[in-house]
Formats: sequence, C-alpha cells, structure tokens
Amino acid sequence: MKMALLDSFKRSTLAHLLLAINFFLSGLAINFGQAILWVGVRPFSRYWYRKVNQYLCYSLNCQFVFLAEWWSGSEIILYIDQESLKKYYGKEHGYLIMNHSYEIDWLMGFVLCERVQVLGNCKAIAKKAIQFVPTVGWSWKFAEAVFLQRNWDKDRNIIGKQITELLDHPDPIFLLLFAEGTRFTKEKHVTSLKFAEDNGLPILKHHLTPRVKGFTTSVSFMRNKPVALYDVTICMKESDPVAPTITSLLNGKHVEAHMYMQRIPVEEVPDNDEAAAKWLHDLYVKKDKMVDSFKQTGSFFETSGEPPLKPFTLPRRWYSLLNTTGWALVTIPSVFYVLISLLFSGSLYYCLFGILLVALIGYLFYLLIGLTKINKSSSYGKSNGKLNGKSNGESNGTTHNHKIE
Repeated sequence: MKMALLDSFKRSTLAHLLLAINFFLSGLAINFGQAILWVGVRPFSRYWYRKVNQYLCYSLNCQFVFLAEWWSGSEIILYIDQESLKKYYGKEHGYLIMNHSYEIDWLMGFVLCERVQVLGNCKAIAKKAIQFVPTVGWSWKFAEAVFLQRNWDKDRNIIGKQITELLDHPDPIFLLLFAEGTRFTKEKHVTSLKFAEDNGLPILKHHLTPRVKGFTTSVSFMRNKPVALYDVTICMKESDPVAPTITSLLNGKHVEAHMYMQRIPVEEVPDNDEAAAKWLHDLYVKKDKMVDSFKQTGSFFETSGEPPLKPFTLPRRWYSLLNTTGWALVTIPSVFYVLISLLFSGSLYYCLFGILLVALIGYLFYLLIGLTKINKSSSYGKSNGKLNGKSNGESNGTTHNHKIE
C-alpha cells in the first residue's frame, strides 16, 4: 500500500513541480557561485578555479544521477575489464566515444561518471546554443565545455584550444563525444545509409555514419598527453516494459541500461587524418556488431566476435541523494514561505506573481525535459546527398544535437 502511494506520488504533477523548484533554484545558486569564481578566482588561478568549480558542477550534475538512481531506482550493468577499471578509470583523462540511441544514454553516462568519481569533471562537446540554457548550459559554460558553432573554420580552432586547456586540468576529466552527430532515428538512419552507400563507407545497421573531422582534430591535440580513448556502447533490452526516456525516470519507473566500455590508448589511433577516419569507421562497425548481437541474443558478445566480459555493477554512492535532499531542505521551504507571504499580503498582484513564478519554473523544467527528446528531423546527410556540404566522407563531426547531454 505504501509503495503504491509512493509510486502514485512520483507520477504526480506536484512531485514534478517540487523537483523542478529544487533543480532550478539550486541550479541558479550554483551558477551564481560559479560566476563569483569566474570573476574572483579564475583570473588569478585557473588551478584553484577548477578545483573548486568541480564541486559546484558535481552538485548540479548529481541531481540528474539522483533522478536515475534514487528516484527511479534505475541501474547500469557494466561490461568492463576489471584490471583496467581499477588501474585507469577515474584516474586519467578520458575521451569517451558513445553511441547515441536513447534519450537517457547521456544520463546513464553520468551514472557511470558518478560511480568512478569523475562526475564533477564530466564535460561534453555540444552545440553553442546550449550554453544559453539556464542552470545546465550556464554550468557547462563555467565548466569549460567545448561549444561548437557548426562552422568548421571556427570549430577547428575551438576544438584545439579547448581540448588543450582541458587536458591541463588538475584532476581527471571525462570528455564525451557523440560522433554520430545526432541521436539515432529511423528517418535519420535511412538518410545515413544513402550517404554511406554513395561514399563507399561501412553500412551500419544500428548506428548513423560517424562524422570524422571533429574526432580526428580532437585526437591530434591529445597525442603525447595523459589521456586515453574509451569506446562506450550502451543498449537497452527492447523487451523491457519501460521506455528509456526522461519521462519514465521522472515518473519513478525503473530502467536498466547495459554498458560496454573498452579503454584504448590514444597511440592506437593512426597519425594520418585519413587513416584515423577509417579507424573511427571501423570502431563503429565493431559497435554495430555488438549492438546487433545484444538485440538478437541479449549479449554483446554472443555473435559479435568480441571477447566476452562478465556483467557487474558498481555500488551506488550516497552523495547524490544527500546533495539533492540538502538542496530540497533549503529551496522548497523557502518557496513555500514566499508563496504564503504573498498570499497573505492582501495584494492580488503579489498572489498572481507568486503563482506565475511557480508556473514558470514548472514550464522551464518540462521544457528542459523536452530538450532531451529525439528531434523529428535533422539536416544529417541532406543537401543533395551530401553531409553538411561534404561528399567525400570527411564529415565534420561538429553538429551535436545531444541537447543537455
């Protein structure tokens, strides 16, 4: 009976509104703290700016982890070499190359980052517009995420400058790249297949053809640096009754993600751009075989030919629960106090202002959720059969519609 009531509460508008209030007010407070650091500390010591800012980033990022781990009880099943996990994961800079098939693949990546203790330094390569999104976008801007403009002449310089600076970070970072450039849909896949056929590239069944220029340029600035590549492939069982969406998590529904990861020394990527592009295409062929094997058999390894790894989970940490609860104890009573004060102020205008303010917070929260949903259309592969105006297979890899991921 109690569980049924709790599940019903998690699906309610009131619960979502409380989550929204907590997220946005705490996020704005975190952004304010980051702004103070940016002005008061960064000009004098980038080292200490980054040291302190990672905790502010963590405080915001782990509210997403709270939604996955504690609110919905979701879990990630990992397939990682145990020796590499102990020796490298969370102890070095990592460049993560992940497939982009689900609304919550980025969030499952956040859960992994939390469990290997790099969530505060989790960065992304994202489109420039995201930096203007309140709370999340502003936080990423202060965290020195790589924001691209979809103009290759400018983006080439941005990638080089930003990655060089990030690799000087005093603590390990994880930098996420969705090389497909946009989330997988059937419509985009049809266009991607045509592009691959026209340009003699591998035909992928479960992925879009990766865009190579962003990758090859990034790697060129990573050579002789303390960084490794991480091949990340995530899958959800299609037989699971719960759709892998933010809405499902928000409603408290359990999702189980299966994540394969392999550490690859950056030296294994060829120096030549053309050869490096082929290396990336070959990596996606491997990913495609593993996803196909998982969808057919429930195992990444059954028909893919890859060496099998035993599944396991890493223990949850309590910090995301404590952090989110701590913020809630500050933000929610404060909002109720203000609303009650406005209600008893005797002014109709003040009452309306309070109601509109809460409604705006709720609207922004649902708008933020909407940003994670799959786009209905994309420019991928369009413009007379070309990909971003390129017909030689050397796509730029800089059009990243991964929204808040």
